[in-house]
Amino acid sequence: MNEHAYKVVYRGGSGEIEEKKSRFIATVCPVNTEEEATAFIAEMKKKYWDARHNCSAFVIGRNQELTRCNDDGEPSKTAGRPMLDVLLKEDIHNAAVVVTRYFGGTLLGTGGLVRAYQKSVQAGLSNCRIIEKRSGKLLVIGTDYTGMGKIQYLLGNEDILIVDTNYAETVGLKTVVPDEKCAAVEKGIIDATGGQAQLVWGDKVEFARIGKEIKIF
Repeated sequence: MNEHAYKVVYRGGSGEIEEKKSRFIATVCPVNTEEEATAFIAEMKKKYWDARHNCSAFVIGRNQELTRCNDDGEPSKTAGRPMLDVLLKEDIHNAAVVVTRYFGGTLLGTGGLVRAYQKSVQAGLSNCRIIEKRSGKLLVIGTDYTGMGKIQYLLGNEDILIVDTNYAETVGLKTVVPDEKCAAVEKGIIDATGGQAQLVWGDKVEFARIGKEIKIF
């Protein structure tokens, strides 16, 4: 992954595994605050009120600065912490997961529990849409039709998508440029167009590439 990007859950999902007749249902949800995470965990406990355990973990922040986990009655460090370890190992940010266990009558032992909870989180993540978020700045470029091709070529080489194009007497191109490429892109456009292009830098934003489109947050 690019060092300037970080992975977040864009669309949550769920997955289920079975170990010795115990069902483990992992539900993953994107969250941005501790309050959102707490509300999600409460919602899952209400939904699966009849389950033996609803263990949870969440990680919040670009630097994963806020983490919490809860064993919900399982032996200490056999559920919540292993679940959190999966989120951290996969370098996931801004996500909460609840693993619901319906006891099947057979004890799994501490090692078995750790593996089951980790495996279930991985199953849940596999059914989520995970994207890479980056920081950048909006850029509006004004150019004539001759300069348009040169600018499109330059942006393509930098793997920067054009968000919008406005055709009139001149062409207006709107894009978002990653922080680490702003200086190089500005210099490249000035050089390519002989200083004829107009560049207007806008707000600093977070964005992600989703398929062939740019999502600005």
